[in-house]
Amino acid sequence: MNVDGGWTASDAAVLLRVPTASDDKYSRGVLGVRTGSRQYPGAAVLGVEAAWRTGIGMVRYLGPDRATDLVLHRRPETVTVDGRVQAWLIGSGTDAATRSPEETAALRAILAADAPVVVDAGALDLVAGAAAPIVVTPHDREHARLREALGLPTTPRDGDRTAAARETAEALGGSVLLKGSRTVVATPGGWTTVLPEATAWLSTAGTGDVLGGVLGAVVAGAAAQRRLDAELLGRLAATASLLHARAAELAVDAANGGPIAALDVAERLPAAGAQLRRR
Repeated sequence: MNVDGGWTASDAAVLLRVPTASDDKYSRGVLGVRTGSRQYPGAAVLGVEAAWRTGIGMVRYLGPDRATDLVLHRRPETVTVDGRVQAWLIGSGTDAATRSPEETAALRAILAADAPVVVDAGALDLVAGAAAPIVVTPHDREHARLREALGLPTTPRDGDRTAAARETAEALGGSVLLKGSRTVVATPGGWTTVLPEATAWLSTAGTGDVLGGVLGAVVAGAAAQRRLDAELLGRLAATASLLHARAAELAVDAANGGPIAALDVAERLPAAGAQLRRR
């Protein structure tokens, strides 16, 4: 197993693209987003907000009417019709148990295509056998269910989350961002890294949806410039996790030590990105 000594701000800065005078909205990356539901429309708002704040050319949101209205109220620059994308974010704020057959078919089509896909929460049940390059973003309970679906033991040997994430990535053929106070990233080629412990104030509703938007934007920006495979997706996932954690630290500082809410983290993403790029 190739365990990285630790993904650093300098490593992340290399993968955070800065726009140039020759860029347009397509060359900066277009992220397609299918998230949110009637029960959890706020997840769509948080993910879309985070994607815009991370730095991207366009966000296309395709979701339920109520979530669409809320997204447009918060971010009117969001496009809400289907079209060209360089990457997808799917599953945040959704529940597989209540997903319609039409939505299942749409998600399966995304996973069978060529564009890289960030898969969260309610779409994790569809990832086995995906043809698209994927990075999944489960927390520990979702990871256990995913491992069961892949025929792996649900409980990692000796409680080793890093080894478990690597095993899942290998079985899945895609990268894994295993969320937690110490986030683990693993690729199917065996590369793993454990990110520094994030502020405990991040353990609040919606911050995972923000992380999905950050990662979706980072992936779309990279995919607009080059073809991505699962190994590079792992490095991009580690970069997104660092950016998300740094934004949370800035939000905590602004709140005089906390507490913070998910939108507070999203709003600090531009400053966090600027700090990392200066490295």
